[in-house]
Amino acid sequence: MKLYKVLIVIVGCVLLTGCLYPEERLQKNTVPYNDQIMAVQTAVDQFQKDSNGLLPIKTRDMTTPIYQKYPIDFSSITPRYMAEPPGSAYESGGIYQYVLVDVEEDPTVKLLDLRMSEKLHELSIRLEVYRQSKGYPPFQDLITNDIYTLNYEKLGYDEPFTVESPFSGEYLPLVIDNNAKVYVDYRLDLNRALQESDHSFKPGDDIRDLLVKESPFVPAYSLPYTVDQNGEPVFLAE
Repeated sequence: MKLYKVLIVIVGCVLLTGCLYPEERLQKNTVPYNDQIMAVQTAVDQFQKDSNGLLPIKTRDMTTPIYQKYPIDFSSITPRYMAEPPGSAYESGGIYQYVLVDVEEDPTVKLLDLRMSEKLHELSIRLEVYRQSKGYPPFQDLITNDIYTLNYEKLGYDEPFTVESPFSGEYLPLVIDNNAKVYVDYRLDLNRALQESDHSFKPGDDIRDLLVKESPFVPAYSLPYTVDQNGEPVFLAE
């Protein structure tokens, strides 16, 4: 009888551990802990110091958008400068790509939320199928400078696609350009950031760095933005 009770306790503990572990692992892989970011920053700084100014980054094409252009190459800094990539990094099964910004003046570690890329990829596939069939993208309304909203009904969706902002947690809309390339519309986040900060931006300035400086994230898959005469965020004409 005692053996039977012991077995029940052991099995119960195993089942409980099995139920809890995935949640713990999920939290580890989705929460961008500040100490993880700082550990990577320290490793990058030390690598640069020991490598005559070189940075541990993967090679990307010159046309790559600025916030996706300098992904950190963890194979260059592990295990010498850190034991392994942090749990939140894509390389460890996490949802973030660790990238560098301001590589010329002050290389700084930031995070790119890869969940966005999954949704944009899904939408891009359906867009391409539509364009191959019709010969043009399903434009809805012209916003400005050849930037459009999408007609999601023509793509077979019941409601517009949105992505969760890493900055605010709000759900942001998507836009497309003349080439049917999809971008995240960060005007909601930028408007809030402009209101909450003391800045001196003028029309023509790219204001996206305002988001970068105030958070651990980068505005991935974004177009350049500036302010209009009223200080409101608008797409920057190139």
